[in-house]
Amino acid sequence: MPPDNRPGAFFLKYIQTKFSTNRIFIRLYLMDRDYSKLTLGFSPCPNDTFIFDAMVHGKIDTEGIEFDVFMEDVEALNQRAFSGNIDITKLSYHAFAHLAGQFALLNAGSALGNNCGPLLVAKKPMTRDEITSARIAIPGKMTTANFLLGLAFPEAVNKHPVLFSDIEEAVLRGDADAGLIIHENRFTYEQKGLVKIIDLGEFWESTTGYPIPLGGIVASRSLPADVQKKVNRIMRRSVEYAFNNRENVMPFVRCYAQAMEDDVMMSHIGLYVNNFTIDLGDIGKGAVQYMMDVAAEKGLIGKVRDNLFVS
Repeated sequence: MPPDNRPGAFFLKYIQTKFSTNRIFIRLYLMDRDYSKLTLGFSPCPNDTFIFDAMVHGKIDTEGIEFDVFMEDVEALNQRAFSGNIDITKLSYHAFAHLAGQFALLNAGSALGNNCGPLLVAKKPMTRDEITSARIAIPGKMTTANFLLGLAFPEAVNKHPVLFSDIEEAVLRGDADAGLIIHENRFTYEQKGLVKIIDLGEFWESTTGYPIPLGGIVASRSLPADVQKKVNRIMRRSVEYAFNNRENVMPFVRCYAQAMEDDVMMSHIGLYVNNFTIDLGDIGKGAVQYMMDVAAEKGLIGKVRDNLFVS
C-alpha cells in the first residue's frame, strides 16, 4: 500500500508473514500528525448547536485548533465512536461506559441535570406486565435512554431501534406499542395524543439521588494530554459564550432545528444546557461515576477506569 504523504496523515506499512496456512497482517502506524485540525462530532439538536456554535465558527479563542465537523444523530455518533473514527464527539453516557478506554470525558459540554430524562410513551396507559411484553421503539441500543429503560424494566426485551424523531409516529401508526422519546419530543408527544407511561429521569433520580447523565463530550485518548486539555478549555469557552450571547448563537441553532417553534427550541435548550454543561463539578462527576459503577454491577461493562475525565 503506497504511503499517504499528506501532512498530518497516518503512514501505513504492512508486514506480511505466513504461519501454517494463515496469513497474518500486522499494521504499523507511524504517526506524524498535525493536531491543529481535529474531527468533531455533535448532533443537530438545539442543545448541541447552541453550545458548539462559538467554537466551530471562530467566535472564541480556539488556541489554534480548527474543527472538521460531523453532524449526526446521537446513535450515529455513538457508532462512529465505536469505530474509532473521531477525535472529539458527543457521546451517550451508555456508550461512554463501553468506550472509556478509548475516550476521556471533558468537564464541559455535558447534558446532565434534573427532570430531563427520556419518557416512555404510548397511546394508552400500560401496566408493568404490558410493558414487559410490548414492542418498544428506542432511539438506539447505545443511548442512555435504553440503558435507563433496561434498569427500570429489565424484562422488556422486545426493543427496536428507530430514529429518535420518528418514534412518536411509529407508536401512532401501531408499528410499536410504546416509544422511548428523547430531546424535543418531550414537548410534543401530548399534542399528538400520546400519554406518558414513566419518566425515566424521575426513576433514576428517585432511586439514586443523582442528576441524570444523558450525554457528554469526549476526547480520544490517542490525542496528547495537552491537546485534550486544550479542547476542554475551548469547550468551556464555547458554552460560556452561548450563555452570555444567546442571540448570536441562535441563527446556527435555528438552521438545524427542522422548523421547530422557538418556544420548543428554547425549552429544549433550557432543559439540557445548565451549569453542569459549563463544568460537571463534583456532583456531576459523582453522577457519571455512579452510572459507570451501576453498568459494571449489571455486567454491561468490565471494571470501571480510575481516570474517566480529562485532567
